[in-house]
Amino acid sequence: MLNQIEELASKAFGELNKVTNLEELEAWRVCYLGRKSTLVQALRSLIKLPLEERRVIGARANEIKNGLEAALAQKKESLGQGLTALSGCESLDVSLPGRRVSLGRLHPTTQTLDEICEIFKGMGFQIVEGPEVEWDYYNFEALNMPVGHPARDMFATLWMDTEPSTQFGAMLLRTHTSPVQIRAMEKMKPPIRIIAPGRVYRYEATDVTHEWMFHQVEGLAVDKNITLADLKGTLFEFARRLFGKERKCRFRCDYFPFVEPGGELSIDCIACKGIGCRVCGGSGWLEILGCGMVHPEVLRRVDIDPDVYSGFAFGMGVERIPILRYGVEDIRLFYGNDIRFLEQF
Repeated sequence: MLNQIEELASKAFGELNKVTNLEELEAWRVCYLGRKSTLVQALRSLIKLPLEERRVIGARANEIKNGLEAALAQKKESLGQGLTALSGCESLDVSLPGRRVSLGRLHPTTQTLDEICEIFKGMGFQIVEGPEVEWDYYNFEALNMPVGHPARDMFATLWMDTEPSTQFGAMLLRTHTSPVQIRAMEKMKPPIRIIAPGRVYRYEATDVTHEWMFHQVEGLAVDKNITLADLKGTLFEFARRLFGKERKCRFRCDYFPFVEPGGELSIDCIACKGIGCRVCGGSGWLEILGCGMVHPEVLRRVDIDPDVYSGFAFGMGVERIPILRYGVEDIRLFYGNDIRFLEQF
């Protein structure tokens, strides 16, 4: 029995050295010094031994037990000092629950952008991107807006302080993602079916409905025999996938210099279901994007014969979608970095 007690003590001291926190220390105490531990049971069974053996083994067992208790107290003190040093105070209540860690999530604009891209990818559109610092040629001239064209006044432009190119004109921060369509048509041959998501910039004061930087998604399809019916069918399907199958859609004429005819797509008001309210200005409809058939002059610019090919294009502001969907009253909230607002999405 004396050999068993010695082996048990050696094992106990070895495991005590490996203990790193108070939880493990308590488990060690129960195992080796608790009422049902092997050492305590051995001490209780000494009564069955002859008197001489009982004296020798009992003295050694009590010596081991006292040594383990002293080692336990010393270990507990050292762990407590370590926790106090970490906490920077004299005491630390380790029973207190830990602080809740907030989970990160995607920005509401990114969520909406991803959702829009997934819808059009499901329709067979390819995602392409282009530079945010663009040439005048791609941003305006190739889109049927030559120098002096009044439609340029629609885009409050941020110009770059650089030397103009003899071929492409001045540099600017792109005012829409339509230049990506021109770049794509220069490199690709019909059939073409693309969407171009990205940031765009306007030189204007910010208010509840305007930001100097926002996101757009533009789409383009070019092939033989594409008609206005293809445009309407594509955008009807997009609106229903994004806002729900029960959505009603409406087309109305609008003007954009790079499409002819041009139009706008509206959905029945999400708030009042088309009856008329403050959100929709009493009309019962909410405009979500502009669109139209690609202007023949735009196709000629990229060496696509408009007598053989036709196409449609559309563009939407990404921030407008969550504004309409969730009733956000100020576009500046999206980029104000207020966690209380962003964590709602």
